[in-house]
Amino acid sequence: MSKPPTLLAEMIAEFLGTFVLILFGTGVVAMVVLFPANAPAATVHGGYTNITLGWGLAVTMGIYVAGKVSGGHLNPAVTLTLAVFRGFPWRKVIPYFLAQTAGAFFAAALTYRNYLPAFHQVDPQLERTAGVFTTFPAFPAWPQAGFLDQVIGTALLLLMVLAITDELNVPPGANLAPLMIGLVVIAIGMSFGGMHGYPINPARDFGPRLFTALAGFKNNGLTDGARVWWVPVVAPLIGGLVGATIYDVGIRRFLHASQPSSQSRP
Repeated sequence: MSKPPTLLAEMIAEFLGTFVLILFGTGVVAMVVLFPANAPAATVHGGYTNITLGWGLAVTMGIYVAGKVSGGHLNPAVTLTLAVFRGFPWRKVIPYFLAQTAGAFFAAALTYRNYLPAFHQVDPQLERTAGVFTTFPAFPAWPQAGFLDQVIGTALLLLMVLAITDELNVPPGANLAPLMIGLVVIAIGMSFGGMHGYPINPARDFGPRLFTALAGFKNNGLTDGARVWWVPVVAPLIGGLVGATIYDVGIRRFLHASQPSSQSRP
């Protein structure tokens, strides 16, 4: 019998999975923002549809990297929800949070280094491109709208993650679950991406935002400009719990009720 992975191995897997996720995700936003539609045709690299597809594929690839070792959470909202509803060990929650946030931070740093010449050309003072890495409200005067948006988006994410991975439901094959979850992220982006950029993941937003603050980006939402950093940190944690509650109350309890009891089995 093979030994289960150590906590250190799981943290490394969460770090690398989140690193891949954020590298692809921030990379596609950089392509769209730094090579805009009003640039010469040869340098235009898509729009919002590209972003939603890129982030969905990014989630899929990140889960494929980490899934076997750590479960491929890649998201503190997922980790917290699984601890509350599915018995994930509480002693691993904070280490997973730290690994996920660190992976997101270093992925943002590598994206920035890769696109450094483009940043220097498009935004040499780093005044208006922090959004390549992190999210901001579309309506700053209505911060509660962005908060609600993140609760809804993350509730949908966790509801669908639990539905897709529930052995009592009709789950896809284990090798297809990451693809299905990536499609969920695409759907959330297309349906609920406008109000606050659909981070639906505290690590995905805070790790890169911390990088922008340290790299000197202005209007980063953490140390400069409107302090909006807490919305995509707090709201997804709440939203994940809401989504899991809806799934367990609305679906899972009936699946359990339909299972034959151990006493009635032959």
